[in-house]
Amino acid sequence: MADRFEFETEEVNSQKELHERMVAACDTMEKIYENGEYPKVLVKRSWSKHNPIITGEMAKPGAFRWYLLRELKKLGQKGAVIKIIPSRERLPLNDPDLLDNTDEDDWDITQKKLFLFSPERIEISLNRLEHYTGTNPEDFQRYILFTNYDMHVEVFQEMFPDCKKPAREGVQMPAYHHKLDDNKGITLVNIGVGPSNAKTITDHVAVLRPDAMIMVGHCGGLRNHQEIGDFVLATGFMRDDGVLDDILPLNIPITPNYLMNVFLKEVLDKYNRNHRMGTIFTTANRNWEFIKRRTVEKIHTSRSIAVDMESATVATNGYRYRIPNATMLCVSDKPLHGKPKLSNDAQEFYENSKQLHVEMAVEVLNMCKEAYPEGLPNASIRAMNEPLMGGPDDD
Repeated sequence: MADRFEFETEEVNSQKELHERMVAACDTMEKIYENGEYPKVLVKRSWSKHNPIITGEMAKPGAFRWYLLRELKKLGQKGAVIKIIPSRERLPLNDPDLLDNTDEDDWDITQKKLFLFSPERIEISLNRLEHYTGTNPEDFQRYILFTNYDMHVEVFQEMFPDCKKPAREGVQMPAYHHKLDDNKGITLVNIGVGPSNAKTITDHVAVLRPDAMIMVGHCGGLRNHQEIGDFVLATGFMRDDGVLDDILPLNIPITPNYLMNVFLKEVLDKYNRNHRMGTIFTTANRNWEFIKRRTVEKIHTSRSIAVDMESATVATNGYRYRIPNATMLCVSDKPLHGKPKLSNDAQEFYENSKQLHVEMAVEVLNMCKEAYPEGLPNASIRAMNEPLMGGPDDD
């Protein structure tokens, strides 16, 4: 297998030939990596007036081969010239210089999505992903559900009894993978509770470039006309969690993917489930009721309809890493209306809600897959100078 690759559109006469050539490109990347170097990809785009040449290095290309193959084929179809060469020697994970190349203070958030992460960042994120989830990064699928409940894991395993499970017990964020060809299945990750966990998992999942993420959780209802068991879809977020404030300013608006919300609403209507759409208040303080006056003032000012501990964090990292995302929460308590979360009531609610909640989320991801098999449109989370990869207006 060669450790260099060159491609020009004139070399192929059919889509089959194009596919075979891009498979060879992915093989070349993996060979270079196995030989101890980072593969470097250079792309010349004749259609781009101001930014015709884009380039970047890769690590562990086999972990997200499906994505690389898809994006390279898009570029090939547009007429790009593609070259792959060895770049430099791979850094061991215990090399002190490794973290110098993962510092997000030096990160260009507008970098082309194919080259969004340095190879060092890819290396360490995939290693940590395996540590936290107990599963191989290659097992992750394009469509990802996040939960913080074992009961949702139980439902997922009942739906997909052959799903890939953690290789060891006691991992912090166990993952379960309903695997399909070309990574077109669904992954469920039990991330635990809190915005710190939500940031950790999305930081690392992002290097695999998933097509969609949904946060499936519970929330406190904040409006009079909500009932226990009603659903909530986020249209925006009040970021009171704090974990990403130093990385992404609070004055940047964060919204979920519009199309995913459309699909979520269709499914909720199909099952005749009461729901509201609005702002989710995400806090880092599980006992926010103990500082009620201060928190309620923020809730009223933001006109939030529900409170949770993860949704805004997942959505903010979705924005940063340009991954379409959405939130589907179920009201488990109404602490401002004399219905706090108490043990016996909570257990009954969980038992009655868990099945349908996961089933609806899976149905929505399948709708995304069927309607947009090459990935959801993500114009809302692209920079103005970072049009769609390979698109007709790509500069």
